Amino acid sequence: MLAASDAVRNPAKPFVTTVSLNEYKGGKASDSSTLQAYSRAEPGGQFRTLLRFAAPARDANKLMLKTGNDLWFYDPASKASVRISPQQRLLGQAANGDVVTVNFAQTYQASLAQEEEVQDGERQNRRAVKLQLEAKAPDVTYHAIEMWLDRDNYRPIKARFLSESGRLLKTAFYRRFKEELGAVRPTEVVIIDGLDPALVTVMRYGEFQARDIPDSWFQRDYMARFQAE
Repeated sequence: MLAASDAVRNPAKPFVTTVSLNEYKGGKASDSSTLQAYSRAEPGGQFRTLLRFAAPARDANKLMLKTGNDLWFYDPASKASVRISPQQRLLGQAANGDVVTVNFAQTYQASLAQEEEVQDGERQNRRAVKLQLEAKAPDVTYHAIEMWLDRDNYRPIKARFLSESGRLLKTAFYRRFKEELGAVRPTEVVIIDGLDPALVTVMRYGEFQARDIPDSWFQRDYMARFQAE
């Protein structure tokens, strides 16, 4: 079921998409960022992702690279790439690990908790299966996740992301499902802070395109030579 949900969220073929992040505090917009994401699944099923920052202007052409569980950040001003944590916040409630393409079935051990009714991101009641996800390795973004999937098609509805101590870090709702690259996928994720529900970040995906992505783009040493197209 988790692998089927991954296939709903992520195209199997190499693709590029625009990721827009908008942060809200008490319902008022406070910050935003736009990135271009280039992703490709590896033979094992996990993705490699190169992210190019497009806006705001102060961040333009900075890069973030995910390969395996390693995450690298490149700043053209310093011409240096440094390893960063997937747990580190990128903008608002969105962490670095939230914006890269991830197949949860590759990095988490899933178990079936129960079947229940849950409210989705449009405030509609849905019949769902609840999965408990435990991290297979210590260097992933979240120690544990509770995830609700539509009982009939395994589309993601809601997820709660937890710390090692079991504290709620954030809640995410998947919504705005649209036909993109051969499947109906969520194009918007609403992320709510685990302590203060007035802190919300909306992550939107758009302009999906299938495209061949050179293997060199996913090499750390190539980040200094990368040219946006």
